[in-house]
Amino acid sequence: MALTAALLSSAYWRVRCCRHRVLHPLLGPLLSDSVSKLYSSYRRPGSQPEKKPSWKDIDFSFKKGFDVLKTQLSMLKEETENHLKGPGGHPLNQYLLEQTKVLWEFRSQEDLNKWLVSSDVEIGGKSEVYLKLGRNNQAALLYGTLNTEVPRDGETKYSGYCSMRAKPPMGSFARKKYYDWSNFNSLYLRVRGDGRPWMVNIYTDPYFSHQKDDLYNYFMFTRGGPYWEEIKIPFSKFFLSSRGRVQDDQHPIWLDKVSTLGFTIGDKIDGPFQLEIDFIGLINDRAHTEEFAYETYEKNPRL
Repeated sequence: MALTAALLSSAYWRVRCCRHRVLHPLLGPLLSDSVSKLYSSYRRPGSQPEKKPSWKDIDFSFKKGFDVLKTQLSMLKEETENHLKGPGGHPLNQYLLEQTKVLWEFRSQEDLNKWLVSSDVEIGGKSEVYLKLGRNNQAALLYGTLNTEVPRDGETKYSGYCSMRAKPPMGSFARKKYYDWSNFNSLYLRVRGDGRPWMVNIYTDPYFSHQKDDLYNYFMFTRGGPYWEEIKIPFSKFFLSSRGRVQDDQHPIWLDKVSTLGFTIGDKIDGPFQLEIDFIGLINDRAHTEEFAYETYEKNPRL
């Protein structure tokens, strides 16, 4: 009898949680901040409990609810029309002939708002990272100071990283979407660094995988100096670090289920850093045969 009651209780809470996840995008704006007030149980020490029923604190906002519903329905209409047109909202013949595509460019604050920055401060570290528009609003400037001092919490063994990560795409009614890069074979960037190495990260979420949110990496060594450099990174050069293996024919990168892109610095060198990014794009270069992406110098060249 006790086991049956426990199972029923568990099923009830699962259904309630699922129902909350489905209704939250619709009812969140309608209830405004009332949901947090309703579930909040914090009370200052020494204060008397409120005798007012909690349901009286609910402040319905029908106007916000209708505005959000109108916006979501408009997004759903646009998504449906793009789906009927073809992949990515383009006709099939145009999609197949597409050779280049700009994913992100940085010309305004709105472009920067599509990205998030983080550092080891989240685990108690002391690194600092900032993101702002560059000179003449023509690029994104990611800068800060790397600090490898390990937090004294008795658990953390390594510290010293800063990162920049694009916000994942969202569909109507808070649905999770993905980028489809399967029509391209290389990532194309125009950057200007300070000579320090950066890790380019691609996050994917394939349909069939033993481990979700696979992370693919590529080490990008910036040249440094006053000149911009254009970097072409074939997707075949990314390695699958989340599983500790190099991608191969059996474990390729899932380019049709890309969730986001990011940059991370963690070269264990204390001090300032900066990276300017003009744009991030894709290119379909089937003739690319490059084996090594950086300059090499011959030792003791013959005269």
